[in-house]
Amino acid sequence: MNFDLTDEQRGLVDVTRELLDRHSSVTASRALIDGAAGYDEQLWRKGVELGWPALAIPEADGGLGQQSIELTLVAIELGRGLASTPFLPTVVVADALTRSTAAGRSELLSALASGAQTASWAFAEVGRPWSTAGIQTTATRDGSGYVITGAKASVQDADSAATLLVDAMLDGRPARFLVPADATGVKIERQHTLDVTRRYCDVVLDGAMVDGSALCAEGADAEKSIARSGELAAVLTCAELVGIGERLLDLTVAYVKERVQFGKPVGSFQAVKHKCADMRIWAQSSAAATYFAAMTLDSEHHDSAHAAGVAKAYVSDAVNRLAGEALQLHGGIGFTWEHDLHLLLRRARVGAALYGDADHHREQLCRAQVLAST
Repeated sequence: MNFDLTDEQRGLVDVTRELLDRHSSVTASRALIDGAAGYDEQLWRKGVELGWPALAIPEADGGLGQQSIELTLVAIELGRGLASTPFLPTVVVADALTRSTAAGRSELLSALASGAQTASWAFAEVGRPWSTAGIQTTATRDGSGYVITGAKASVQDADSAATLLVDAMLDGRPARFLVPADATGVKIERQHTLDVTRRYCDVVLDGAMVDGSALCAEGADAEKSIARSGELAAVLTCAELVGIGERLLDLTVAYVKERVQFGKPVGSFQAVKHKCADMRIWAQSSAAATYFAAMTLDSEHHDSAHAAGVAKAYVSDAVNRLAGEALQLHGGIGFTWEHDLHLLLRRARVGAALYGDADHHREQLCRAQVLAST
């Protein structure tokens, strides 16, 4: 499999990394810890100018007509820079809209592409699996509209989004609704999570009323769309984790070269070299799994769910092992609040749990294998 980047893709990576380096994204993310802002608005505006939210939106809807691999490349750099932006939830909602015939889809896609609005995917529910089997939120018909009741968790940047893509059960079948974040009956509260540089929210829908045009998909179409959103979100989360892993590896290698013990840099000791080599293997293997999963999404391969599941299961574990080794090799300084390492580790831990942790995806892969063999 050829994972070489095209000149255009390499240019996208370079300009994104340059922006993040120039903007000092880690410093900006630290400022969000106790601030009122949910994300780095200045960085997001610059990202909009580079076309981040427009990348995979069709040109007819105001986008750039690129694919999941371009989204993946940007997500890797955002992970490396510990950037706090609404990139992932916005592009996941945009991807669902491109495959929908919902009324007003073109207007919303144009707003997302231009950065005029952001959106977020409200899917997860407390104690429920990351699949349609976990949906307990319900929607009932009310005249020409719908009433939605339920509670969603871990909705990234919901408190700054204009629109929420809410998954619910309608007449016993999955359905997707575009719900204004300020609609009557919608209550959004910030969660306190391990990742202190990113905003996650609880969303309560207490009889939220929407009109008929809010229905985005239902039945088999909704089930397919939800699966696609889950795969894309998992792959982009893997991409962020890859970027985090690469940043941790760079920080660790630089540190063990300059940290002197017994009159020598600790990086000269064989045991430390072996640990750094393991970290490198985990980082490269994670990147390979993520690139392959992104490519299956772009080709709409029949096994895209398998590739996304393998990537999420492997990368979640590998990058968190890498983060643990980075912490140990930094010694005492790695435990301090002033060092960036703990912020990267926090995001890696949360990313591993989002969109299905390693155990969830391994179970899904095993179930699929059993079904395929019967």
